[in-house]
Amino acid sequence: MADKHPPSVITTSQTPEEQANIDLCKEYMSIAYSPTQNHGAESVQHLCHSDSWFWSPSTFPGCQSPMDYADSHAEVMSSVTDLHIIRFDQAWAKDSHVLLRYTAEGTHLGQPYQGRIPATGKHARWSAAAIFEVENGKIRSFTKDWDQKTMEIQLGWAPVTESDDPRWNADMLANPEKAQKKH
Repeated sequence: MADKHPPSVITTSQTPEEQANIDLCKEYMSIAYSPTQNHGAESVQHLCHSDSWFWSPSTFPGCQSPMDYADSHAEVMSSVTDLHIIRFDQAWAKDSHVLLRYTAEGTHLGQPYQGRIPATGKHARWSAAAIFEVENGKIRSFTKDWDQKTMEIQLGWAPVTESDDPRWNADMLANPEKAQKKH
């Protein structure tokens, strides 16, 4: 499956079961982040237990399962129609737990975001982490940590003004390596 998913930058040696768990979670993410494959819950339900749970209350309130997340993410992708994962910055597993820290990007060229912010044409790059628990070859749980502010500032969705402070500067948020070298 190495060619099927974006590259992993940092990983460790894994047992065959741990690698299978990583591959399962990357498959889930590749569908959830695909504007053409993600049609909501039904797109990923075959990869998840029917009673699986999701946790990310500050960025995805109301989502209680990985299927709910796929539904919610499909809505985001109706606005950011080219959204995709560039790379897995870290990908590793320990027994039944999998960590995928990744970098994604996209441009707001589609529908108005949340029905109220018209397409800005702005591009964004951000990072997030997905922590999964796998049981019997299916996803049991998914916890997401996402740098939502970084994405929303770059896309012009956050109500902020431009700043030289790297925590609020859209160019520096899009290129954190460049921001680190300057400061």
